Formats: sequence, C-alpha cells, structure tokens
Amino acid sequence: MISLSRDEFERIYSDELDALPDDMVEGLENVVFVTEDRPDDGSLDLLGLYDGVDVTRRDRYGFGELPDRIILYREPLLDLVGSVEELRDEIHVTLVHEIAHYYGIDDERLHELGWA
Repeated sequence: MISLSRDEFERIYSDELDALPDDMVEGLENVVFVTEDRPDDGSLDLLGLYDGVDVTRRDRYGFGELPDRIILYREPLLDLVGSVEELRDEIHVTLVHEIAHYYGIDDERLHELGWA
C-alpha cells in the first residue's frame, strides 16, 4: 500500500489517461472520467467501473443524455500497490478495462485478452 495525496493521484491518473493510444479514446463520446475514494459499498475490491450504456446496446442515444462515466477508485488502487510505478500500471490496466466495457467487451473476453 502506498500513500498519495488526492492531487498526486489525480496527476498520475491524468498522465495515464493522456498516454492511452489515440485510437482507443477517439471513439469515446459523451464519457467523463472521474475518481472517487471508494465504491458505494465501501469495499476495497473494485478498482474501476464503467457506468453507462455501451455502444453495442445504444438505440436512440444522443442529445440530452447524461454522460457515461468511467470511475477509478483511489483507495482500492492505492491499497493494491506497493509503488508509484505499480500504481501507474494498475491505473493503465483499469482504464483499458473500463474503456473496453464502453465498447461492449465483457469481462470474459477481457480475460481472454489478458486485461482482466
């Protein structure tokens, strides 16, 4: 477990988001990236969450819709790692995992691809 201020965590999170491949993020529409301390249940088990309707299930989605959210949970991520480098890696993997859910890729397929 490491300890970082919220600002330090946000800076690393932002750096990892900026480092994602352009072709992965260019197709994202109406999505916001946020951090929260913990999931609603207070556990340390969940690192991230895609909260929205994936592109494969959208029907007449468009104007006036609230944005989908990709949430990273700061405390579970910090609890999992032993260094800033490990944190960067976990944030990267978690971002890829949650973005994949936006594109309709389920956990089973993510396991097959090595991202879960």
